[in-house]
Amino acid sequence: MSLHISTASRLNTVEEYYFSTKLKQIAQFKAEGIPVINIGIGSPDLAPSQKTIDALTAAAANPDHHAYQGYQGIPALRKAFADFYATHYRVELNPASEVLPLMGSKEGIMHISMAYLEAGDETLIPNPGYPTYQAACSLAGAIVVPYELSEKTGWLPDLDALEARDLSKVKIMWVNYPHMPTGAKANLAFFERLKNFAEKHSILIVNDNPYSFILNDEPISMLAIPGMMDVGIELNSLSKSHNMAGWRIGALLGQSEFLNPVLKFKSNMDSGMFLPLQLAAVEALSADTNWFKQQNTIYKSRQKLVFKLLDLLGCTYDQAQSGMFVWAKTPNNFSSGYALSDQILIENAVFITPGGIFGSQGNEYIRISLCAKEEIFKEVIQRIKSKSNGI
Repeated sequence: MSLHISTASRLNTVEEYYFSTKLKQIAQFKAEGIPVINIGIGSPDLAPSQKTIDALTAAAANPDHHAYQGYQGIPALRKAFADFYATHYRVELNPASEVLPLMGSKEGIMHISMAYLEAGDETLIPNPGYPTYQAACSLAGAIVVPYELSEKTGWLPDLDALEARDLSKVKIMWVNYPHMPTGAKANLAFFERLKNFAEKHSILIVNDNPYSFILNDEPISMLAIPGMMDVGIELNSLSKSHNMAGWRIGALLGQSEFLNPVLKFKSNMDSGMFLPLQLAAVEALSADTNWFKQQNTIYKSRQKLVFKLLDLLGCTYDQAQSGMFVWAKTPNNFSSGYALSDQILIENAVFITPGGIFGSQGNEYIRISLCAKEEIFKEVIQRIKSKSNGI
Protein backbone atom coordinates (compact mmCIF):
# COMPACT_ATOMS: atom_id res chain seq x y z
CA MET A 1 0.00 0.00 0.00
CA SER A 2 1.44 3.36 -1.03
CA LEU A 3 2.04 6.14 1.43
CA HIS A 4 -0.37 9.03 1.78
CA ILE A 5 1.67 12.21 1.74
CA SER A 6 -0.29 15.39 2.35
CA THR A 7 0.32 18.27 -0.03
CA ALA A 8 1.42 21.73 1.04
CA SER A 9 -1.39 23.98 2.20
CA ARG A 10 -0.26 26.65 -0.25
CA LEU A 11 -1.74 24.56 -3.06
CA ASN A 12 -5.15 25.21 -1.56
CA THR A 13 -4.81 28.82 -2.72
CA VAL A 14 -4.67 27.89 -6.42
CA GLU A 15 -6.34 25.58 -8.92
CA GLU A 16 -4.99 23.75 -11.93
CA TYR A 17 -4.55 26.26 -14.75
CA TYR A 18 -7.77 26.54 -16.77
CA PHE A 19 -6.15 25.75 -20.10
CA SER A 20 -4.50 22.67 -18.64
CA THR A 21 -7.90 21.19 -17.80
CA LYS A 22 -9.56 22.43 -21.00
CA LEU A 23 -6.88 20.86 -23.20
CA LYS A 24 -7.62 17.52 -21.55
CA GLN A 25 -11.30 17.90 -22.46
CA ILE A 26 -10.45 18.84 -26.04
CA ALA A 27 -8.11 15.82 -26.29
CA GLN A 28 -10.95 13.58 -25.08
CA PHE A 29 -13.30 14.98 -27.73
CA LYS A 30 -10.71 14.31 -30.42
CA ALA A 31 -10.17 10.77 -29.11
CA GLU A 32 -13.90 10.23 -29.62
CA GLY A 33 -13.61 11.35 -33.24
CA ILE A 34 -14.92 14.89 -32.79
CA PRO A 35 -12.60 17.31 -34.67
CA VAL A 36 -12.51 20.20 -32.20
CA ILE A 37 -11.03 23.45 -33.48
CA ASN A 38 -9.18 25.35 -30.77
CA ILE A 39 -9.12 29.13 -31.27
CA GLY A 40 -8.89 29.92 -27.60
CA ILE A 41 -5.22 29.64 -26.68
CA GLY A 42 -2.56 32.18 -27.62
CA SER A 43 0.24 29.93 -28.79
CA PRO A 44 1.77 31.51 -31.92
CA ASP A 45 1.52 29.24 -34.95
CA LEU A 46 3.99 31.33 -36.97
CA ALA A 47 7.71 30.56 -36.97
CA PRO A 48 10.61 32.68 -35.74
CA SER A 49 12.74 34.32 -38.41
CA GLN A 50 14.90 32.00 -40.48
CA LYS A 51 18.02 33.77 -39.21
CA THR A 52 16.95 32.97 -35.65
CA ILE A 53 16.46 29.28 -36.46
CA ASP A 54 19.78 29.15 -38.29
CA ALA A 55 21.54 30.73 -35.30
CA LEU A 56 20.02 28.08 -33.01
CA THR A 57 21.02 25.11 -35.14
CA ALA A 58 24.53 26.43 -35.73
CA ALA A 59 25.08 27.06 -32.02
CA ALA A 60 23.62 23.68 -31.02
CA ALA A 61 26.06 21.94 -33.37
CA ASN A 62 28.99 23.32 -31.38
CA PRO A 63 30.06 20.71 -28.79
CA ASP A 64 31.22 23.47 -26.46
CA HIS A 65 27.72 24.97 -26.18
CA HIS A 66 26.03 22.37 -23.96
CA ALA A 67 27.38 23.19 -20.52
CA TYR A 68 25.69 24.95 -17.60
CA GLN A 69 25.35 28.69 -18.07
CA GLY A 70 25.47 31.69 -15.77
CA TYR A 71 22.39 32.90 -13.91
CA GLN A 72 22.38 36.38 -15.45
CA GLY A 73 22.48 35.33 -19.10
CA ILE A 74 25.41 35.86 -21.43
CA PRO A 75 26.61 39.47 -21.94
CA ALA A 76 25.58 39.35 -25.61
CA LEU A 77 21.95 38.59 -24.69
CA ARG A 78 21.81 41.30 -22.03
CA LYS A 79 23.20 43.77 -24.56
CA ALA A 80 20.71 42.60 -27.20
CA PHE A 81 17.80 43.32 -24.85
CA ALA A 82 19.28 46.71 -23.96
CA ASP A 83 19.74 47.57 -27.65
CA PHE A 84 16.19 46.41 -28.37
CA TYR A 85 14.83 48.76 -25.69
CA ALA A 86 16.93 51.65 -26.97
CA THR A 87 15.86 51.10 -30.59
CA HIS A 88 12.16 50.41 -30.15
CA TYR A 89 11.20 52.06 -26.85
CA ARG A 90 13.84 54.83 -26.54
CA VAL A 91 14.81 53.45 -23.13
CA GLU A 92 18.46 53.35 -22.13
CA LEU A 93 19.46 50.39 -19.95
CA ASN A 94 22.78 49.25 -18.57
CA PRO A 95 23.10 45.69 -19.90
CA ALA A 96 25.42 44.69 -17.06
CA SER A 97 23.04 45.59 -14.23
CA GLU A 98 19.58 46.52 -15.53
CA VAL A 99 18.74 43.49 -17.70
CA LEU A 100 18.01 40.04 -16.26
CA PRO A 101 17.22 37.35 -18.88
CA LEU A 102 14.58 34.84 -17.82
CA MET A 103 13.20 31.53 -19.03
CA GLY A 104 10.03 33.32 -20.13
CA SER A 105 8.26 36.14 -18.32
CA LYS A 106 5.94 33.65 -16.56
CA GLU A 107 9.01 32.51 -14.63
CA GLY A 108 9.64 36.13 -13.78
CA ILE A 109 6.18 36.58 -12.30
CA MET A 110 6.84 33.77 -9.85
CA HIS A 111 10.38 34.92 -9.08
CA ILE A 112 9.27 38.50 -8.39
CA SER A 113 6.48 37.26 -6.12
CA MET A 114 8.81 35.00 -4.16
CA ALA A 115 11.50 37.68 -3.89
CA TYR A 116 9.23 40.45 -2.62
CA LEU A 117 6.02 39.06 -1.12
CA GLU A 118 5.28 37.23 2.11
CA ALA A 119 2.39 36.59 4.47
CA GLY A 120 0.52 39.79 5.28
CA ASP A 121 1.68 41.72 2.20
CA GLU A 122 -1.00 42.86 -0.21
CA THR A 123 -0.66 42.94 -3.97
CA LEU A 124 -2.91 44.62 -6.53
CA ILE A 125 -3.82 42.54 -9.59
CA PRO A 126 -6.05 43.46 -12.55
CA ASN A 127 -9.56 42.03 -12.95
CA PRO A 128 -9.71 40.85 -15.70
CA GLY A 129 -6.08 39.85 -16.01
CA TYR A 130 -3.58 37.07 -16.53
CA PRO A 131 -4.42 34.35 -13.95
CA THR A 132 -0.74 33.71 -13.17
CA TYR A 133 -0.48 37.04 -11.29
CA GLN A 134 -2.98 35.81 -8.71
CA ALA A 135 -1.56 32.29 -8.56
CA ALA A 136 2.04 33.41 -8.05
CA CYS A 137 1.14 35.98 -5.39
CA SER A 138 -1.07 33.50 -3.54
CA LEU A 139 1.66 30.85 -3.58
CA ALA A 140 4.03 33.44 -2.13
CA GLY A 141 1.61 33.89 0.77
CA ALA A 142 0.43 37.39 -0.11
CA ILE A 143 -3.12 38.74 0.07
CA VAL A 144 -4.44 39.29 -3.44
CA VAL A 145 -6.45 42.48 -3.90
CA PRO A 146 -8.10 42.65 -7.33
CA TYR A 147 -8.70 46.06 -8.89
CA GLU A 148 -11.53 46.25 -11.38
CA LEU A 149 -11.07 47.23 -15.00
CA SER A 150 -14.05 48.05 -17.18
CA GLU A 151 -14.95 48.95 -20.72
CA LYS A 152 -16.15 52.36 -19.49
CA THR A 153 -12.62 53.36 -18.42
CA GLY A 154 -10.91 51.84 -21.45
CA TRP A 155 -9.79 48.91 -19.28
CA LEU A 156 -7.39 51.19 -17.37
CA PRO A 157 -7.29 51.18 -13.55
CA ASP A 158 -9.18 53.89 -11.71
CA LEU A 159 -6.30 55.25 -9.64
CA ASP A 160 -8.57 57.68 -7.80
CA ALA A 161 -10.77 54.80 -6.64
CA LEU A 162 -7.70 52.86 -5.53
CA GLU A 163 -6.50 55.82 -3.48
CA ALA A 164 -9.78 55.78 -1.57
CA ARG A 165 -8.84 52.46 0.03
CA ASP A 166 -6.11 51.60 2.54
CA LEU A 167 -2.93 50.96 0.55
CA SER A 168 -0.54 50.78 3.50
CA LYS A 169 0.05 47.03 3.12
CA VAL A 170 0.27 46.99 -0.68
CA LYS A 171 3.77 46.14 -1.86
CA ILE A 172 3.30 45.37 -5.58
CA MET A 173 0.84 46.47 -8.27
CA TRP A 174 0.72 44.37 -11.42
CA VAL A 175 -0.18 46.05 -14.70
CA ASN A 176 -0.11 44.64 -18.21
CA TYR A 177 -0.28 46.95 -21.23
CA PRO A 178 -1.10 46.31 -23.96
CA HIS A 179 -3.59 44.43 -21.86
CA MET A 180 -4.41 40.76 -22.01
CA PRO A 181 -7.23 39.75 -22.46
CA THR A 182 -8.89 43.02 -23.54
CA GLY A 183 -6.32 44.34 -26.02
CA ALA A 184 -6.50 47.79 -24.39
CA LYS A 185 -3.52 50.10 -24.77
CA ALA A 186 -2.07 52.55 -22.26
CA ASN A 187 -0.32 55.78 -23.21
CA LEU A 188 2.59 57.63 -21.65
CA ALA A 189 0.24 60.02 -19.86
CA PHE A 190 -1.30 57.09 -17.99
CA PHE A 191 2.11 55.73 -17.05
CA GLU A 192 3.08 59.17 -15.74
CA ARG A 193 0.03 59.10 -13.44
CA LEU A 194 0.90 55.54 -12.44
CA LYS A 195 4.44 56.60 -11.52
CA ASN A 196 3.10 59.38 -9.31
CA PHE A 197 0.67 56.93 -7.68
CA ALA A 198 3.51 54.51 -6.94
CA GLU A 199 5.74 57.23 -5.50
CA LYS A 200 2.97 58.51 -3.24
CA HIS A 201 2.11 55.09 -1.82
CA SER A 202 5.53 53.35 -1.97
CA ILE A 203 4.28 50.59 -4.28
CA LEU A 204 6.47 48.69 -6.73
CA ILE A 205 4.88 48.68 -10.21
CA VAL A 206 5.44 45.60 -12.36
CA ASN A 207 4.40 45.97 -16.01
CA ASP A 208 4.10 42.81 -18.08
CA ASN A 209 4.76 43.94 -21.65
CA PRO A 210 4.84 41.01 -24.14
CA TYR A 211 2.21 42.29 -26.61
CA SER A 212 3.43 45.75 -27.56
CA PHE A 213 4.42 44.86 -31.15
CA ILE A 214 1.28 42.97 -32.17
CA LEU A 215 -1.34 45.03 -34.01
CA ASN A 216 0.04 48.13 -32.33
CA ASP A 217 1.60 50.97 -34.32
CA GLU A 218 3.08 52.71 -31.28
CA PRO A 219 4.84 50.26 -28.97
CA ILE A 220 5.84 51.83 -25.67
CA SER A 221 7.53 50.84 -22.44
CA MET A 222 6.56 52.40 -19.14
CA LEU A 223 10.30 52.68 -18.44
CA ALA A 224 10.38 55.55 -20.95
CA ILE A 225 8.75 57.76 -18.30
CA PRO A 226 11.43 59.76 -16.44
CA GLY A 227 11.67 58.46 -12.88
CA MET A 228 9.67 55.29 -13.55
CA MET A 229 12.72 53.10 -12.93
CA ASP A 230 12.72 54.42 -9.35
CA VAL A 231 9.35 52.74 -8.71
CA GLY A 232 8.89 50.10 -11.41
CA ILE A 233 10.24 47.12 -13.29
CA GLU A 234 9.11 45.60 -16.57
CA LEU A 235 8.79 42.08 -17.91
CA ASN A 236 9.15 41.38 -21.60
CA SER A 237 9.28 38.25 -23.69
CA LEU A 238 10.03 36.87 -27.15
CA SER A 239 7.10 34.44 -26.93
CA LYS A 240 4.51 36.57 -28.75
CA SER A 241 6.48 39.25 -30.58
CA HIS A 242 9.00 36.84 -32.12
CA ASN A 243 6.94 33.60 -32.28
CA MET A 244 9.17 31.88 -29.74
CA ALA A 245 6.69 30.80 -27.05
CA GLY A 246 8.17 27.33 -26.64
CA TRP A 247 11.72 28.66 -26.39
CA ARG A 248 11.00 30.31 -23.01
CA ILE A 249 13.02 33.49 -23.37
CA GLY A 250 12.17 36.71 -21.61
CA ALA A 251 13.73 39.40 -19.47
CA LEU A 252 13.18 41.58 -16.46
CA LEU A 253 14.26 45.19 -16.93
CA GLY A 254 14.85 47.83 -14.29
CA GLN A 255 17.20 49.16 -11.63
CA SER A 256 19.72 46.74 -10.23
CA GLU A 257 18.40 47.22 -6.68
CA PHE A 258 15.06 45.80 -7.85
CA LEU A 259 16.58 43.06 -10.02
CA ASN A 260 19.16 41.75 -7.55
CA PRO A 261 16.63 40.20 -5.10
CA VAL A 262 14.99 38.43 -8.05
CA LEU A 263 18.39 37.13 -9.17
CA LYS A 264 19.05 35.89 -5.63
CA PHE A 265 15.91 33.77 -5.76
CA LYS A 266 16.35 32.74 -9.41
CA SER A 267 19.92 31.52 -8.86
CA ASN A 268 18.56 28.92 -6.46
CA MET A 269 15.93 27.72 -8.93
CA ASP A 270 17.70 27.13 -12.25
CA SER A 271 21.11 26.43 -13.71
CA GLY A 272 21.12 28.96 -16.51
CA MET A 273 19.58 29.06 -19.97
CA PHE A 274 20.76 26.77 -22.80
CA LEU A 275 23.49 28.73 -24.61
CA PRO A 276 22.24 28.11 -28.19
CA LEU A 277 18.86 29.54 -27.15
CA GLN A 278 20.57 32.67 -25.86
CA LEU A 279 22.62 33.09 -29.03
CA ALA A 280 19.53 32.64 -31.20
CA ALA A 281 17.65 35.17 -29.08
CA VAL A 282 20.40 37.70 -29.78
CA GLU A 283 19.67 37.23 -33.48
CA ALA A 284 15.91 37.50 -32.96
CA LEU A 285 16.23 40.74 -31.01
CA SER A 286 18.15 42.33 -33.89
CA ALA A 287 15.10 42.14 -36.19
CA ASP A 288 14.06 45.48 -37.66
CA THR A 289 10.56 46.94 -37.92
CA ASN A 290 9.92 45.07 -41.17
CA TRP A 291 9.73 41.82 -39.18
CA PHE A 292 6.88 43.19 -37.08
CA LYS A 293 5.13 44.64 -40.15
CA GLN A 294 5.17 41.22 -41.82
CA GLN A 295 3.72 39.54 -38.74
CA ASN A 296 1.04 42.18 -38.34
CA THR A 297 -0.07 41.89 -41.95
CA ILE A 298 -0.91 38.26 -41.20
CA TYR A 299 -2.58 39.03 -37.87
CA LYS A 300 -4.64 41.84 -39.42
CA SER A 301 -6.08 39.48 -42.05
CA ARG A 302 -6.94 36.96 -39.37
CA GLN A 303 -8.48 39.64 -37.18
CA LYS A 304 -10.88 40.62 -39.98
CA LEU A 305 -12.11 37.03 -40.18
CA VAL A 306 -12.56 36.93 -36.41
CA PHE A 307 -14.64 40.12 -36.63
CA LYS A 308 -16.88 38.34 -39.17
CA LEU A 309 -17.21 35.40 -36.80
CA LEU A 310 -18.12 37.68 -33.91
CA ASP A 311 -20.70 39.48 -36.04
CA LEU A 312 -22.23 36.09 -36.78
CA LEU A 313 -22.40 35.34 -33.05
CA GLY A 314 -23.94 38.74 -32.28
CA CYS A 315 -20.98 39.90 -30.18
CA THR A 316 -19.73 43.47 -29.94
CA TYR A 317 -16.06 44.48 -29.91
CA ASP A 318 -13.52 47.28 -30.27
CA GLN A 319 -11.85 47.21 -33.67
CA ALA A 320 -8.88 49.20 -32.35
CA GLN A 321 -7.73 46.60 -29.81
CA SER A 322 -4.18 45.28 -30.02
CA GLY A 323 -2.42 42.03 -29.17
CA MET A 324 -2.95 38.52 -30.53
CA PHE A 325 -6.50 38.10 -29.27
CA VAL A 326 -9.90 39.62 -29.92
CA TRP A 327 -11.99 40.48 -26.86
CA ALA A 328 -15.73 40.67 -27.38
CA LYS A 329 -18.89 41.14 -25.35
CA THR A 330 -21.44 38.36 -25.57
CA PRO A 331 -24.99 39.07 -26.79
CA ASN A 332 -27.75 39.54 -24.22
CA ASN A 333 -29.30 36.14 -24.92
CA PHE A 334 -26.32 34.45 -23.21
CA SER A 335 -25.94 34.61 -19.45
CA SER A 336 -22.13 34.72 -19.67
CA GLY A 337 -19.11 34.06 -21.82
CA TYR A 338 -19.01 30.59 -20.30
CA ALA A 339 -22.49 29.86 -21.67
CA LEU A 340 -21.54 30.96 -25.18
CA SER A 341 -18.24 29.08 -25.04
CA ASP A 342 -19.92 25.87 -23.86
CA GLN A 343 -22.64 26.05 -26.51
CA ILE A 344 -20.18 26.53 -29.36
CA LEU A 345 -17.99 23.71 -28.09
CA ILE A 346 -20.91 21.28 -27.83
CA GLU A 347 -22.80 22.29 -30.98
CA ASN A 348 -19.94 23.24 -33.30
CA ALA A 349 -16.84 21.58 -31.81
CA VAL A 350 -15.10 24.95 -31.57
CA PHE A 351 -13.33 26.13 -28.43
CA ILE A 352 -13.20 29.82 -27.61
CA THR A 353 -12.10 31.17 -24.25
CA PRO A 354 -14.73 32.44 -21.80
CA GLY A 355 -13.67 35.82 -20.44
CA GLY A 356 -14.58 34.86 -16.90
CA ILE A 357 -11.40 32.83 -16.47
CA PHE A 358 -9.55 36.15 -16.31
CA GLY A 359 -11.71 37.47 -13.46
CA SER A 360 -15.29 38.41 -12.70
CA GLN A 361 -15.05 41.55 -14.83
CA GLY A 362 -14.69 39.27 -17.84
CA ASN A 363 -17.81 37.20 -17.21
CA GLU A 364 -19.80 38.82 -20.02
CA TYR A 365 -16.99 38.45 -22.57
CA ILE A 366 -15.17 35.92 -24.72
CA ARG A 367 -11.64 35.90 -26.10
CA ILE A 368 -10.57 34.50 -29.47
CA SER A 369 -6.93 33.86 -30.35
CA LEU A 370 -5.43 34.98 -33.66
CA CYS A 371 -3.00 32.04 -33.57
CA ALA A 372 -4.62 30.00 -36.33
CA LYS A 373 -4.44 30.08 -40.11
CA GLU A 374 -7.14 31.86 -42.12
CA GLU A 375 -8.47 28.52 -43.34
CA ILE A 376 -9.22 27.56 -39.75
CA PHE A 377 -11.25 30.70 -39.11
CA LYS A 378 -13.13 30.17 -42.38
CA GLU A 379 -13.97 26.63 -41.26
CA VAL A 380 -15.20 27.95 -37.90
CA ILE A 381 -17.43 30.50 -39.66
CA GLN A 382 -18.85 27.73 -41.83
CA ARG A 383 -19.54 25.52 -38.81
CA ILE A 384 -21.36 28.33 -37.01
CA LYS A 385 -23.42 29.10 -40.10
CA SER A 386 -24.39 25.48 -40.68
CA LYS A 387 -24.47 24.49 -36.97
CA SER A 388 -22.09 21.67 -37.87
CA ASN A 389 -19.52 20.06 -35.59
CA GLY A 390 -17.26 19.17 -38.51
CA ILE A 391 -18.16 15.48 -38.68
